[in-house]
Amino acid sequence: MSTTPDPAASRPSRSGARTLAVTSGKGGVGKTFVTANLAAALAARGQKVLVLDADLGLANLDVVLNLHPKLTLHDVFTEKATLEQAILPAPGGFSVLLAGSGMVEYSRLTPEVRDKLLHIIDLVKPRFDWVLLDTGAGISDVVLFAISLAQDVLVVATPEPTSLTDAYATIKVLATQQERRHVGLLVNQANRLGEGKLICGQLQQVLQRFVGAVPGAGFRLELLGEVKADPAVRQAVLKRQLMLEHYPGCDAAQAIKALAAKLLG
Repeated sequence: MSTTPDPAASRPSRSGARTLAVTSGKGGVGKTFVTANLAAALAARGQKVLVLDADLGLANLDVVLNLHPKLTLHDVFTEKATLEQAILPAPGGFSVLLAGSGMVEYSRLTPEVRDKLLHIIDLVKPRFDWVLLDTGAGISDVVLFAISLAQDVLVVATPEPTSLTDAYATIKVLATQQERRHVGLLVNQANRLGEGKLICGQLQQVLQRFVGAVPGAGFRLELLGEVKADPAVRQAVLKRQLMLEHYPGCDAAQAIKALAAKLLG
C-alpha cells in the first residue's frame, strides 16, 4: 500500500503490525476468501500474520477455514477467556481470532464495542507483522469503525454493476468521512485480463469529481490485484479449503500471491 503516512490524526500509528482492513461495499464478493488466502500468502513469505474476524454480526471466517473454535472474540469480550486462548492457528501458517456467528449484541457500535475492539487491536499489534481485519460489508457504523482501526484499506469488488455501485459508495465514504487519500482495490472474479485496470480507472474518474474537488485533497484508488474467475476457487470454497494450500498453481492463487508480493514490496 502507500508508504506515505495518512494525514488523518485518528489513524493508528505504524508501530507494531501493519494493519489492513479488507472490506467491500456488497456482500458475497469473496472478501473473506481473499482475506484468508492473502494471509496464507503473506505467511508463506515469512510474515507473522493474524486475521481478526471483524464481521461481528455475520462472521464466517470459521466456515471458510473449516474451523470449529471453542473460544471466540465473544469470550475475550466477556472475559471468559484470555486473548492468548482465543487466538488459534489456522491452515496456511497464520493465526486467527474468530468472532463466531450471530453475535447480535455486537452488531451495533456502542461505546463498549468501540472500546473492546480498540483494546484488542492495541494488544495484538506488537505480536504480529500483519493484522488483517476481515470486516463486514457495507457502511454500517461497526464496519466503518473497524476500518478506521487499520492503516490501509483493500476494497474487494466484482465486475457486477451492483458490486461496483456499492464499492464506489464505500470508497467515497472512506475518502470523505475518514479523510483517506489512498485506498487499494482488488477486482475479484474478473472476466478477462485487464478488466480490473479498466474498472479501477472508471471508479477513480467518478471519485475524483467529488474527492478531488477539494483543494489539496488528491485521492488515489490503486489497483492492487485482479483475480480472474477460476473453477479452483469454487472447489476450494465448497471443500472449505485454503486455495493456496490445495490449488497453489491455479490462476487465482497466483493472483493472490502477486497481491502479497505487492503489499510487501
